[in-house]
Amino acid sequence: MKKYTKEIDFKKEQRTGFSCLEDLAREGARVMLQYVLEEEIKEFIGKHQDNTYENGKRKVVRNGSHPKMEIITGIGPIEIKQPRIDDRPIPEDERFSSKIFPRYLRRVPSIDNLIPVLYLKGISTNDFTTALTAILGEGVRGLSATNIVRLKQIWENEYQRWTKRDLSHKRYVYFWVDGIYCNVRLDDQRSCLLIIMGADEHGNKELIAVNDGYRESKTAWKEILIDLKQRGLKEGPKLAIGDEALGFWAALSEEFPETKWQRCWVHKTANILDKTPKSIQSKAKSMIHDMYMADTEENAWKAYNHFIDS
Repeated sequence: MKKYTKEIDFKKEQRTGFSCLEDLAREGARVMLQYVLEEEIKEFIGKHQDNTYENGKRKVVRNGSHPKMEIITGIGPIEIKQPRIDDRPIPEDERFSSKIFPRYLRRVPSIDNLIPVLYLKGISTNDFTTALTAILGEGVRGLSATNIVRLKQIWENEYQRWTKRDLSHKRYVYFWVDGIYCNVRLDDQRSCLLIIMGADEHGNKELIAVNDGYRESKTAWKEILIDLKQRGLKEGPKLAIGDEALGFWAALSEEFPETKWQRCWVHKTANILDKTPKSIQSKAKSMIHDMYMADTEENAWKAYNHFIDS
């Protein structure tokens, strides 16, 4: 490891707009990544050291390095020189594949997560390069307006496939529903995102539906529930949890009338605290928590009476 740490250069003239601390972190990350890539290659070659030709020469050997390339990270672009290996003589399914630096990787996954967040915040396509340069530093490549448009199309295609997935094998015990109002990317200020989360009998939670709706209306919620049934959902959940938005409950009673429903304690708690003085909100929140987290109905009523008496 020592020979790699010697590569870190702290010279001032090599800085590119980052602070000294950011330069240090970026250079340290580059050296560390280079080191682990080298070790990964050594480990693979070591595993095949006994795999030789009749003349004793090894079939798997080091073969220089690939051309330098940049990977975009949260602390800016990092230049990497990936080691190359000659493993053509061995079967294809046994050949080297880096787990640290997968083929075609050009940016870390966190950057791919950043792009849709910026888009939803209202950054226009043509402004992405400027915004990302301000966040990630100079030298950011591969995130031009054209690439952003391509990524948006990929997101759209993934969403469309997700909304058409088969639900015939699904059985849900719980639904959690809510409407989320956003200030951008919606055609009407009264529009919102309608969300359904679900949990199966094994406690596995998953996102079931995300769609746009008009003021959480009965019609909008009903469209979503009908779509779930058309994609194979044979029965509704045992219990649905949501706020006081009457649109959902009206739609639920028509599409899954056997489902029981319950007010969301998060919304209920917020409504209660909104009516109490700030000086006692912390204590009141703790007492409300004791109610809905009680292990028996009797203890829940005790917590309720204690809250009322207080």
